[in-house]
Amino acid sequence: MGIEFSDLSDRKKMILKAIIDAHIRGGEPVGSKYLTQNLPISISSATIRNEMSELEELGLLEQPHTSAGRVPSEYGYRFYVNSLMKSYEMTMNELQELNRLTKSKVERLDEILEGAAQVMGNLTNYTALAFRGRNRATVITQFKTMRMGMGKFLLVMMTSEESVQTKVINHSFELSDETLERLEAVLNRYLCNVNLESVTLSEISEMERVVGYDAAPLISPIVKGVYDVLNQGGSDELKFAGVDRLLQYPEFSDVGKFRQLLGAMEKKDDILDIVSHSKKDEINVYIGSENSVDVMNNSTLIFRTITQNDKVVGAIGVIGPCRMDYSKVIATIDYLSRNIQQMMDSDKLLPGSESEENK
Repeated sequence: MGIEFSDLSDRKKMILKAIIDAHIRGGEPVGSKYLTQNLPISISSATIRNEMSELEELGLLEQPHTSAGRVPSEYGYRFYVNSLMKSYEMTMNELQELNRLTKSKVERLDEILEGAAQVMGNLTNYTALAFRGRNRATVITQFKTMRMGMGKFLLVMMTSEESVQTKVINHSFELSDETLERLEAVLNRYLCNVNLESVTLSEISEMERVVGYDAAPLISPIVKGVYDVLNQGGSDELKFAGVDRLLQYPEFSDVGKFRQLLGAMEKKDDILDIVSHSKKDEINVYIGSENSVDVMNNSTLIFRTITQNDKVVGAIGVIGPCRMDYSKVIATIDYLSRNIQQMMDSDKLLPGSESEENK
């Protein structure tokens, strides 16, 4: 179905917008009586009913059960978001709340994304989400070794994400200070700023030869250990704030369907797939069946991504009923995500997290 904005008369647009605005506020079917009392111009009830019938035939409205009123269809909401919705003007209190977060002394993207989810949930009264995309291209930029006593030393790794990772290396043989320094030099020579997946067996053999027989047995376990440590930070994270808010909406009163939605949110994989493959640098709006997740067919997912070096590193958004206050939600997400993006672009936010540093 492809109705263009110009396909509808001004009167149909006015009536459709009035119905959707009223339904978003109250959740009830909207009838001709309400419209005759609240439209900005005088239109007879008979004319309004005819227009409502035609909007229904176009697939923009639905008539639930035997009610005389109409509710927006999924396609009606899409038309509304694309063509009819007015920009939301944020209040001073809302702006202060949003600015308080972005002007805080938080320096980690993980922390500010989680804070953003809390703020968005409070301001919109929907379930908010914070997505953190891990950088799978992380490399080690420097190795250091620190002796920890007999039979073990600490391998300290500085990464390209400006985080610090550590790994305890155990050994069953004597390791002199000179050998430990030589091992550190070899690791920095061969393993810095390279993708560990590309390291070949011949290169490992070369490292074993250069480091000497007294440290050669450590090379293979170190390479494997470094690879494992880097992969620990290689998975995306998705966190939700205020899941219980969904229970306030009658759309989620069906316990079975609500449990299915909770299951999708707990599993996260399907929602992660939507967010990680979304359009960058714009608001993404998935209404009802537009979501690839079947159990979200009565829900709307709205989010915007945060990028660094043209790669998606995070996103903030909300999940709620299709009967959502789109104007306010989109304005809130847009304002907050743009501010976070500016912080990223100006290097006021570090991409890593405290938990990564202390692993």
